Amino acid sequence: MRMNPPPSAVLPAQADTAGRTRFWLIALALLAPFALYFSTARSIVDIWNSSETFAHGYAILPICLWLIWRRRDNFAAYPPTPYWPALWLLAAAGAAWLLARMGEVQVVQQYAMVAMLPLIALAVLGRRLAGSLAFPLLFVLFAVPFGEIFIAPLISFTADFTVRAVQLSGIPVLRNGTRFDLPSGSWSVVEACSGVRYLISSITIGCLYAYLTYRSTARRLLFVATAVVVPVIANGLRAYMIVMIGHLSSMQLATGVDHLVYGWLFFGLVMFLMFWIGNYWREDQDTAPAQAAQAGATAPAPARGGAAAITVAVVATIALWPAFALYNDRASYNPKPVQLDQVAIGWAPAPAFSDWTPFYMTPDTSFSRAYQPQAGAPVALKVLYYRNQTKNKALISSLNRVTGYEDVWNEVSSTLRSESAGAQPLALRESVVHGPAGSLLVWHWMWIDGRTVTNNYVGKLRQAEARLLLRGDDGAQVFLAAPFSDKPEQARASLRAFLAQNGGAITAALAAAHGN
Repeated sequence: MRMNPPPSAVLPAQADTAGRTRFWLIALALLAPFALYFSTARSIVDIWNSSETFAHGYAILPICLWLIWRRRDNFAAYPPTPYWPALWLLAAAGAAWLLARMGEVQVVQQYAMVAMLPLIALAVLGRRLAGSLAFPLLFVLFAVPFGEIFIAPLISFTADFTVRAVQLSGIPVLRNGTRFDLPSGSWSVVEACSGVRYLISSITIGCLYAYLTYRSTARRLLFVATAVVVPVIANGLRAYMIVMIGHLSSMQLATGVDHLVYGWLFFGLVMFLMFWIGNYWREDQDTAPAQAAQAGATAPAPARGGAAAITVAVVATIALWPAFALYNDRASYNPKPVQLDQVAIGWAPAPAFSDWTPFYMTPDTSFSRAYQPQAGAPVALKVLYYRNQTKNKALISSLNRVTGYEDVWNEVSSTLRSESAGAQPLALRESVVHGPAGSLLVWHWMWIDGRTVTNNYVGKLRQAEARLLLRGDDGAQVFLAAPFSDKPEQARASLRAFLAQNGGAITAALAAAHGN
């Protein structure tokens, strides 16, 4: 008599076919973001290619795959099972990408796109399997080239640390912003001296080292915190060491290529000591494979047909946002050239009194002129107007600054103020700028979609709102500058008088340009 297998039984050949099908469906789901968000993925690779600070990004994905391979037994212990609630998280990541796309915030677009990879893994693999691979899946976020936002505060900290350390060494120092003079010569803390490259490298390697070396969460967090603090302090010591070598050698050493060599040698020594000391508390016992094997004995079989359904749902969820972005790009694009030839200022024109110019991306059009009141300091008006913005032509960017890091002009302070433009209140930012020709008091603010803004984050939200409502992305940066010698009160009075009489004309000119 012939016996048939029970309906629930699965033959080996059928199991192999189902396993291969599930593998290719999972692979399709994980590769979909690279195709649907190709421009964002390409922007990440472009930064890897152009900046040595983020060249390590090429190694992140291979490391993630290697870490997952080390946990390959988990796939047998926790068979892939669709987790449908993860689609809501995927939709949130897509919405974040779209909002950042409307506001031209590239780093948020990149994080949103890369975050889709672990979220897709959660959706197609299930909570148990994805949870057992949490670190390898989340480590992919280190591929995003992020960290330039820390350059300015790191430069300030390095300058403060170095100047204070030199003073404690008994050497007189005359400081002007991030520049300072010693009896032996002049020094300047620029972008390359910020230590951001050391910090990013230390955090990335530190997280990987903590995951591979320790098992307890407390030890991992402590080592990661150490990997954040140590490079910042080490960079201050490095800068101090280089200044002292230059000073003691009468500026014969540490002023050229050896400057960089000393820095990397010192950083390498500090990192070696940090990992060497951390190795004393290593925890070699890894219980994950044993727990996975134990769980595999009771793990339920994956549901049939679920892999195809979740893959279709994942691709549909992440495809919605770039499709809407493509429609919005066409609907909100303004082909008209910007007209900002004249601003009806009531003051008499005057010769330019300074060669200072803001360090901004090239705008679509600009307006620059100096004016002389009947009494008081002259005032310079500079307007930069942007339309159809991109990452290379943006009103709000980490690259846009009142002065460049290596410019002859140096921004030494920046504060928020509340003034009036005619009868309207106006929030603005006041900067003090020093240069070879003297000092300037600079008032500046942004104009976006008919509203004034001083905060970059609020400005990006305003820009995204205007784009979503199909009002375009027009925006302008307005600068008012006046010279002063010892005290800025006279310059501040001239700027205040200029705003009271001409603030309405500036706003009207910007509104007219937006309407064209």
